[in-house]
Amino acid sequence: MTGFLGGAYLWVKAAHLIFVIFWLASMFMLPRYLVYLHGDPQSATKWAPRIVTLRKIIMTPAMLMVWVLGIALALHIGLAGQGWMHAKLLIVFLFTGFHGWLVGLSRKMLSGKRPVSERGLRLLNEIPSLVVILVVILAVVKPF
Repeated sequence: MTGFLGGAYLWVKAAHLIFVIFWLASMFMLPRYLVYLHGDPQSATKWAPRIVTLRKIIMTPAMLMVWVLGIALALHIGLAGQGWMHAKLLIVFLFTGFHGWLVGLSRKMLSGKRPVSERGLRLLNEIPSLVVILVVILAVVKPF
């Protein structure tokens, strides 16, 4: 392997994929938890610890590790002429914004507000699926 990671490249790549899985799993879970919370506002005492734990112990740390390891991998392979990587970074950047928006939405919902309908929350639950499809195609097929 050339690049600054040397022989650690495959280990960094494996760790990156592990944290991607953790992040995506939590991004599937949070909207679902919010659907349950939306359906029964009285259950906030039940759902609040689960939502906060998911955000603070899994979701945000996994996202941070995805970024740190992903940037290391991107620097290792170089970005010049890697159109697929630029597209992938854009999608991950937008997904990070969605992550932040979901965290803010969960805080609002735990305080009793309901800015998004239950149907809207169910639709939001599909965004991680679209992200997975696009990023996997970009990373594996490298169409441009």
